[in-house]
Amino acid sequence: MTYLPYGKTAGGPWSVEVTPSQAGWTYSGLRILDLTGAPVTFGTGEEEMLVLPLAGSCSVRVPGDRFELAGRPSVFDGPSDFAYIPISTEVTIEGAGRIALPSARATEALPARYVAAAEVPVELRGAGQASRQVNNFCAPGVLDCQKLMAVEVLTPSGNWSSYPPHKHDTPNPGEAVLEEIYYFEVAGQGVGYQRVYSSERGQIDTLAEVSSGDVVLVPYGYHGPSMAAPGYDLYYLNVLAGPAGERSMAFCDDPRHAWIRSSWDGQPIDPRLPFGRTS
Repeated sequence: MTYLPYGKTAGGPWSVEVTPSQAGWTYSGLRILDLTGAPVTFGTGEEEMLVLPLAGSCSVRVPGDRFELAGRPSVFDGPSDFAYIPISTEVTIEGAGRIALPSARATEALPARYVAAAEVPVELRGAGQASRQVNNFCAPGVLDCQKLMAVEVLTPSGNWSSYPPHKHDTPNPGEAVLEEIYYFEVAGQGVGYQRVYSSERGQIDTLAEVSSGDVVLVPYGYHGPSMAAPGYDLYYLNVLAGPAGERSMAFCDDPRHAWIRSSWDGQPIDPRLPFGRTS
C-alpha cells in the first residue's frame, strides 16, 4: 500500500512510524512525534536521523551534546532549525509540539550537530500555478549526511507542485534511484491530492486525497502532481535515500509532460510566495 492515512502506522511514542522494513524497501524512514512535555528516549540504531520541529520547540540530548531547537509555530511560518543525529546514538527529546524525524539506514557515524533556520536555503520553483517553495534543509551540498536527503515543499492553494511528474527509479545518467516518502500537512483542516503512477520500473496506481498527517510512499514510478485544493495551502516533507555512494536527487521527467517546464518562461512566480521567514 502506498497511501498511509494518519494513524495507520502509529506505534509507541510515534503518531507516524514508517521504517524501511514497514515500507518494504531498504533505506528511507520517517517518524512523527507529538510531544506534550514528557521526555521521549530512543536509539537511532542503524539509521541517521534529523530532529525537525514542524510545530513547537524541543531540546535534543545526545551523549556529549544538547541542542535547543526554537522551532516554529507551523510549517507555513518559514524554515525551522534542526539537529542531525548519527547512527547508534541514544537520543532524548523533550518539549511541546509536533516533531519530524526523517531517517535513512547508514553505516557511517557522522558528528551530531545543530543547524540554524537562517542556514536553510529557500528556493522558489516553477511559475504561475505551478509555483512552489522548497526549503532545502537536507539537500545534497547543503547538509553532510551519508544517505539521508530531505526537503520541505510548500504549495499555495490552487497550485500544483511535483510537476511535471517525474521519477527516480532507474540507474541512468542524470537519474538517481531513490525511495521517497511524502508526509503531508494541509492548512485549515483542508485536503490536497497526490498522484503516483507506473513507469518502466513497475506498475503502481495511486491517486490519494491527503490531509494533515497522511503519508504517501513512492517506491518507484512517476509522482506528481501534488495538488493544493483552492483555499488550502499544502505542505509536504520529502524523505529520500537510495543505494548510490554519492547522494543525488536527480530525476527524470515523464517525457509526455516535460514540455511544461518551458511554458514557465516569462510567467511570474506566484506573489504569495515565499511563506514565512526566509533568513
